[in-house]
Amino acid sequence: MKRISTRSGELDVTIVSAAGNTGSTLVVFCHGFGAPGTDLVPFAGEFVALAPGLAAATFAFPAGPIDLSSIGLYGGRAWFPIDMQALDLANRAGRSDVLAAAEPPGMGAARKKLRAAVEALMGDRPWSRVVLGGFSQGAMMAIDLALRLEEAPAAVIAFSPTLVDRPSWERAATLRKGLRVLITHGRQDPLLPIRGTEALVAMLSAAGVAVDYLPFEGGHTIPFEALERAAKLLDH
Repeated sequence: MKRISTRSGELDVTIVSAAGNTGSTLVVFCHGFGAPGTDLVPFAGEFVALAPGLAAATFAFPAGPIDLSSIGLYGGRAWFPIDMQALDLANRAGRSDVLAAAEPPGMGAARKKLRAAVEALMGDRPWSRVVLGGFSQGAMMAIDLALRLEEAPAAVIAFSPTLVDRPSWERAATLRKGLRVLITHGRQDPLLPIRGTEALVAMLSAAGVAVDYLPFEGGHTIPFEALERAAKLLDH
């Protein structure tokens, strides 16, 4: 598989694919807060190793629009600002609804940039041949875009997300009955406690979304079992 770095819309993107796969399934993975845009690129090789048929897919890894060098995270990117101190204080107080009350500032602008970047990469593909995924903040972006599109994507893979903008997501989810969504989360996650994902799973399931939920023993991470489950989804 070939790896190239390019610009799509307003975002830098790393693409991993076999030559000539312009009509293949497009799999987009968005990184988490503070990670470099290339953080999840190794996923392409891991998925192909788990399911060789995925060698026909095109994997795209966009970098978030915000450079976090100004706060000391050199090389780190973000999709929208998060007050990590406020989030930590809320977690310590047992609250998991900090991001659920309304759309966080900057998320709407990031969504537009992500959508434009994905659409530029799609070529002639319909959304039904696009899988949106991500980790942590990137998973929130994947879910948010999938719910707000006029046409549903093929599937969503969300590693360690949390419920964001519940009023909007709850309304939009009613139009996504049958959409395949894989959600994984660590039971000991100190950054985004699992109860936020449990609320997300309950909300999506109640709307008729086909949620495959994998809680696991561990923290804010992506275990091998989550990659296995994701590869299985992508290969079907």
